[in-house]
Amino acid sequence: MGFHQELGHKYGSQVHIIDSPFLSGLLARLCSPDCYQPEINRIVEVLYTHLISIIMNNEFKLENFTQPTRMTDVHPDKKLQGVRLSAEQKAVSVNLARAGTYPSHICYNALHFSLKPQNVRQDHIFAARVTNNKDKVTGAEFGGMKIGGDVKDAHVIFPDPMGATGNTMITAVDHYKTHIEGPAKKFIALNLIVTPEYLKNVLTAHPDVVIYALRLDRGLSSAAVLEAIPGEFWDQERGLNDKQYIVPGGGGFGEIMNNSFV
Repeated sequence: MGFHQELGHKYGSQVHIIDSPFLSGLLARLCSPDCYQPEINRIVEVLYTHLISIIMNNEFKLENFTQPTRMTDVHPDKKLQGVRLSAEQKAVSVNLARAGTYPSHICYNALHFSLKPQNVRQDHIFAARVTNNKDKVTGAEFGGMKIGGDVKDAHVIFPDPMGATGNTMITAVDHYKTHIEGPAKKFIALNLIVTPEYLKNVLTAHPDVVIYALRLDRGLSSAAVLEAIPGEFWDQERGLNDKQYIVPGGGGFGEIMNNSFV
């Protein structure tokens, strides 16, 4: 069941690039050179509130319900009927510090609106990209973590704004699969921006990961590639510069969101 529009592409059915003029406009504002605090976090809150609602509608189990309203005393045979998310499901939102800290907290709060509190958890991983002497990303390093239990039958959600190389996402999913009791019901990446390189790397390492994003950036691709359907010439698409930052991108969200430029 779909509740939104998506960009057409050839990256595979588990990739969802949301096509929303409202959200696209907000994300463009977030990426502009003059967007700093407190505006940036206000925009991030709106974007991630929409994103988490989309993935809950699409990826979580639904159920039919019947309930009374304030009018039931007057019309006892006219109960409210509808469809909602099943509260019995489990979900874990993973804070990939530091750009993912605020987005994860937004998702964690939103999950509580539909699921039982005892079924919702937030984990924390302190991640940093590892680079070589040419500033090329070679992997991800975890400086510490707080993981609050198993992920058996849980939706494990990674709200990480920038899907650049995929190294952090791959290492995080690796960790859950190899060190945390499962299996998880689903692993879901929740990004604002992704590159073709990120999609290829993550899906090659973990073909089961479901990816949602608001924008695909492949700004360093040739004009001919840009005119084609995204994914048609996947190997020729390029969204990362030589230092593996996203183009056109939005710069380092982690620095701006935390007002900490290190």
